[in-house]
Amino acid sequence: MRLLVIGGSGYLGREVVRQAVVAGDEVSASYFSTPPPGVDAHRLDITRRPDVAELVTRLRPEAVVNAAYRQSDWATTAEGAMHVAAATASVGCRFVHVSSDALFSGAATSYDETARPDPVHMYGAAKAAAEVAVAGLHPAAAIVRTSLIVGNGDSPTEKFVHAIASGAKPGVLFTDDIKSPVHVADLAAALLELARSESAAGIHHVAGAEAISRHELGVLIARRDGLDETALPTGLRADSGVGGPADVRLDCTATQARLAVRLRGAHEFMLQP
Repeated sequence: MRLLVIGGSGYLGREVVRQAVVAGDEVSASYFSTPPPGVDAHRLDITRRPDVAELVTRLRPEAVVNAAYRQSDWATTAEGAMHVAAATASVGCRFVHVSSDALFSGAATSYDETARPDPVHMYGAAKAAAEVAVAGLHPAAAIVRTSLIVGNGDSPTEKFVHAIASGAKPGVLFTDDIKSPVHVADLAAALLELARSESAAGIHHVAGAEAISRHELGVLIARRDGLDETALPTGLRADSGVGGPADVRLDCTATQARLAVRLRGAHEFMLQP
């Protein structure tokens, strides 16, 4: 498969690139500041629609995975996704767009693939707008909503847990902030599976099989990495002034039924070899 990964130097993008290379795919990747090593890399600002169109038209990939975003930047998260959708539609290639559980308010008990976005902060609104643009411009696209992404010690969440456990950085882990953490390898494998499919159109929920709090996740990280879990300070998101949804649980039942990749829960991928 000729694959283009937009945002190939990011945490998720790097893993998608790695797995695709291992699988023998012909991989290109875009980046904004730091090129990913070992692949055909192209500097790209996805807020510039002509540049996106030129790159996709020149490379003519069979599939594109868009893993690019910036939480504080509407132009990248919303408009950039629109530009990528338009470019992929124009050349007729498959398109997998990575979305987020941030577009939900947390008012519901859980959210399946039929749930309507009801964002309560700007990043969630940008992700919701991106989904509308992608679905409108490229109806055959797969839109993948995911949750908190962790891995083997190198994710921002894991680094933060290490920093506060050691006292290197102040902070707390919220006990009322519930997500469905997903291992980066599971998510990347699912994205590639959907990228290879000719019938992946629509919304897919790809997150971990277990909903837990950020503090519970921090404890699992501490146990895996030999940290003192009692050194992890706790707090309530509700008292912190931090915006955005707190308790968002993705129901991935329908998507898991169609995927060969098994979406593991945090206790499994953190504590089992």
